[in-house]
Amino acid sequence: MSKSLRLHFLLAFILGLAMLLGACGKLDSNTNSSRSEVKSDASAAISETSSSVKSESTETVIFHAGNGDIKVPKRPQRIVDLTDFYTGNFLAIGVKPVAVAAGAMESPYLKGKLDGVENIGSEPSPEKILELNPDLIITFTGMEGIDKLEQIAPVVAFDYGKKNFKDLMIDFGKLTGKENEAKEWVNQWNQKISDLKPKVQAAVGNKTVSILNPYAKGLFVFGHNYGRGGEIIYNEFELKAPPEVQKSVIDSGIGWATISLEKLSEFSGDIIFTCPWTGDTSDPKIVYDSVLWKGLPAVKAGHVFQLNPKGDTYNDAIYLEAQLDFITNSLLSVK
Repeated sequence: MSKSLRLHFLLAFILGLAMLLGACGKLDSNTNSSRSEVKSDASAAISETSSSVKSESTETVIFHAGNGDIKVPKRPQRIVDLTDFYTGNFLAIGVKPVAVAAGAMESPYLKGKLDGVENIGSEPSPEKILELNPDLIITFTGMEGIDKLEQIAPVVAFDYGKKNFKDLMIDFGKLTGKENEAKEWVNQWNQKISDLKPKVQAAVGNKTVSILNPYAKGLFVFGHNYGRGGEIIYNEFELKAPPEVQKSVIDSGIGWATISLEKLSEFSGDIIFTCPWTGDTSDPKIVYDSVLWKGLPAVKAGHVFQLNPKGDTYNDAIYLEAQLDFITNSLLSVK
C-alpha cells in the first residue's frame, strides 16, 4: 500500500472513531441529563410532600382561652397537660398527651389509659417540659411561670369551674381538631342522664344531698362545679342541696365553702357524699368519729357514701363516667 493510501485509511479511521466517541458522549450526556431530570422531579415531589406535611402540622388557629386569644396548632401532636383535672377530656376524644402531671397518673380511673405517657410530677420544671418538645401546653389561669412556658410552646390556660363540663368538652374538641368526637361524647352523656334521672329522682324524692370533705380546720362543702360528683348530683340529676349549701355554695357561684365542725348540721343533707381531703395530712377521724358527725340523720340512716379521694375529686369526661355509676348506684340504694 502506498504511503498516501495508508494515510487516507488512517484519516478515515480517526474520523470514524471521533464520530463514534462523539455519539457515545452525546448518549451519555443525554442519559445523565435524563437522570438529572428524574432526580430533580423526585426531589421536587419529596419536597412538595414534606412541605405539605409540614404545612399541616404547623397550621394554626386561634383558641379563646382563659389567658387570651392563643395561636395554637390546628391539630397538636405533642401536648403536655399540667392540669390533672382535664386529662380525661383528651383521652375521651382519642387524644393522648405526651406528658401529664402526677395526679392524673395516680388516678384509679385512668389506669391503663396512659401507657407510654411521661409522668412529669406535681411540680414540673420548664427545663423538663422543654425536653419533651411540646407543641401545646395546657394549664390553669393563675398558675405561676406561664410566661416561662410560653417561651417553649403555645400555652392554653383554662379558668377552672367557669364553664360546665359539657361546654368544656366541646372546647377540648375544638382545641385538638376533634370537635365531632367531643359532640358525640356529650350526646351519649345526655342520653345516659335522660335514662337515669327519673329513676334517681324517684328514689331520692325530697331528700337533700351534701358533699363534705373533712380537713385540718373543719370541713369543705362542695357544690355544683368542683368535682366530687357535684356536677352530677346538682346539675344533671337536679337534686336538692340543704338551704345553707344552696345559698352560700351554689347560688353564690363560688362552688365551695369552709365550715367549722360546729356548723356541720346546718350544711348536712339527708344524704352525704364524703371523702378525706387530700390537701393536708389531717386525720379525717377527727370528724368521722366526732359526736356531731355520728349524730347526723344521714349517718344514722346509713346514707353516707365514701368517694374515692384520688379519683372523684376531678370532673373531666372519664372521671365523670366513673362517678356517674357510683353516684347512681348509691342514690338508688337510698330507701
